[in-house]
Amino acid sequence: MNNPSNLTSHSSDTDIIAAGNFLSLRRLFSLHQHVQILELFVALLVFVSIHSLRQRKSHGLPVWPFLGMLPSLIAGVRGDMYEWISEVLCRQNGTFVFKGPSFSSLNCVVTSDPRNLEHLLKTKFPNFPKGGFFRSTVRDLLGDGIFSADDETWQRQRKTASIEFHSSKFRHLTTESLLELVHSRLLPVLEDSVKQSVSIDLQDVLLRLTFDNVCMIAFGVDPGCLRPGLPEIPFAKAFEDATEATVLRFVMPTCVWKALRYLNLGSEKNLKESIKGVDEFADEVIRTRKKELASPSDNKKQRSDLLTIFMGLKDEEGKPFSDKFLRDICVNFILAGRDTSSVALSWFFWLIDRNPAVEESILSEICRIVGQREGVKNGESKSPLIFRPEEVKKMDYLQAALSEALRLYPSVPVDHKEVVEDDVFPDGTKLKKGTKKVAKGKAVKATHAHSL
Repeated sequence: MNNPSNLTSHSSDTDIIAAGNFLSLRRLFSLHQHVQILELFVALLVFVSIHSLRQRKSHGLPVWPFLGMLPSLIAGVRGDMYEWISEVLCRQNGTFVFKGPSFSSLNCVVTSDPRNLEHLLKTKFPNFPKGGFFRSTVRDLLGDGIFSADDETWQRQRKTASIEFHSSKFRHLTTESLLELVHSRLLPVLEDSVKQSVSIDLQDVLLRLTFDNVCMIAFGVDPGCLRPGLPEIPFAKAFEDATEATVLRFVMPTCVWKALRYLNLGSEKNLKESIKGVDEFADEVIRTRKKELASPSDNKKQRSDLLTIFMGLKDEEGKPFSDKFLRDICVNFILAGRDTSSVALSWFFWLIDRNPAVEESILSEICRIVGQREGVKNGESKSPLIFRPEEVKKMDYLQAALSEALRLYPSVPVDHKEVVEDDVFPDGTKLKKGTKKVAKGKAVKATHAHSL
């Protein structure tokens, strides 16, 4: 007879084995489900990737769900952004629509088509102001200056500045300040680097040159950036940091940089601190100038910088301009003159280095003009090489070389606009009210380089 205890033990073993097999089946089934989910996820990811990448042909860049073209923008910013935009524009025949993330306001039309540029900058200029988005983005640094202003505010500042820029007194000021900077600072710095066989950052040197010059023109103050040893000037450093932080806002979702500003974190914290440095410098200069103009000295009659000029003018209500408005005027013109001139000169010398034949032609033209001087003919001239206005007008080849450098590498390669009313570009691109518009200069010039 079978032992009941053995039967019970056998039955328990069978149950345990059955339970184990059941658990194994459950694990296997669960694993199979996870594999299926993973396969579906991978398939979906592959499908989305292929679909997004295929849109590159029609849209210029891949369009990802929720993110739009932001991944491509981030990759472009990390490299040469302007070359990247130029390549996209060339693929899209001069115009493409940038689609930002669904949670951002980065959607815009980017164009380099000459017909479109003429349409927005000339034919329909009133329909394409800088707009509220641009003003809110740069207001912390530029305030209500000419770079951020629209309509009557912009026209008044531009008209006043244009009149002064063409005055003989202002031209004399700029000429004298440039001669002083070039012969007393730029040349000694360059000569010192040659004597010591030390390499220098030419772009940094030229930036210091133009910064000193434009500060003299705007504020009537010499910050002294271009001196032996190339010292760090607090105002110049603050201005540079504030400019970089402001530009960063344009490639960042608005909600992100506004959140950073509210929390005083990251780039917005740096921007706030930098603007404080800029404001302290500007306020001190304005206070000093007001005291100077109020004193019975003759210095006020000799000054012709923008700050002094606007201090003598009245607003639309017949009142003197506020200190805030004077600060905005000067800061805007410093930004306009500092970067544009230094960038143009940097690209010019870079191109000269790559084209020795052009350098020889420029030197030959200069030598020919210098050789026509009476003092040089008689061997009597020992004065510093300073060119007179009539001599500069004869330098046709040099002017052509500078123009070509600006054509290939514009100092201001992009320009931001906003659509006031629905419109259509000459190339057929439809523009809805409120659309942001970026005019790109370099791609136009690079595209047509072979036809000139």
